[in-house]
Amino acid sequence: MSELIKVEKLVVRYGEHTVLDRVDVSLVRGEILVILGGSGSGKSTLLRHMVGLRAPEEGRVLLFGRDLYALEEEEREDTLKRIGMLFQSAALFNSLTLEENIALPLIEHRGVAPEVAAVIARMKLAMVGLENSARLLPAEISGGMKKRAGLARALALDPEVLLFDEPSAGLDPVTARALDDLILDLRARLGVGIVVVTHELGSINAIADHVIMVDHGKVIAEGPLADVRAMDNPVVHAFFAREAPHETVGERPIADLLREVGK
Repeated sequence: MSELIKVEKLVVRYGEHTVLDRVDVSLVRGEILVILGGSGSGKSTLLRHMVGLRAPEEGRVLLFGRDLYALEEEEREDTLKRIGMLFQSAALFNSLTLEENIALPLIEHRGVAPEVAAVIARMKLAMVGLENSARLLPAEISGGMKKRAGLARALALDPEVLLFDEPSAGLDPVTARALDDLILDLRARLGVGIVVVTHELGSINAIADHVIMVDHGKVIAEGPLADVRAMDNPVVHAFFAREAPHETVGERPIADLLREVGK
């Protein structure tokens, strides 16, 4: 099966600091790939390179078999239109209604007539359960509804790949689980490939087919979720156990000392 996304030996640096060090990632159609790791591990940086926001120092990002950063600007833009992204903040225009937010990329990128774009926008809102909210402004809806509206906009151009950056951030557990269910439903209905960057264990357990764990810029674990959870790696174990890694003071693990202090 051909890859929708293939990242090869990606190296990213900021000054003297190496953020990603020879990272490999691939995504196939119908798969949900979850990129996980602690804060500052490089997972969001990896996602940004998949959508053309910054060229790598070394390595390649292939989208649909084409080297994204070797393409001419117009070809790169056309390729990126095949990807939809839900940003952590939803990134809606506050002065536009939800319907107008979703219609905008159709008008700007596809030249769709405004009245037709409005109909399509309402269809996309219905796909995410917001069929009765088309005329509302972002300030008039909840955080969970904003995430759904941002997802509807990501779906506007009928992408083949959906990318999510911390989709559950700032949501209560019930709303977060509903968003996870929506992600699974969209995969089933549309057959798209999905990449999710998150550190939320509930979401990881609910949606992941395949996971990679990034730590200090390197992929330290990769495979089906159950296989990764079973790995004998202290960083992997600490992540899923919600513990600090077993660093020591003298001969005693720091996590043990912290537990004693908390008693």
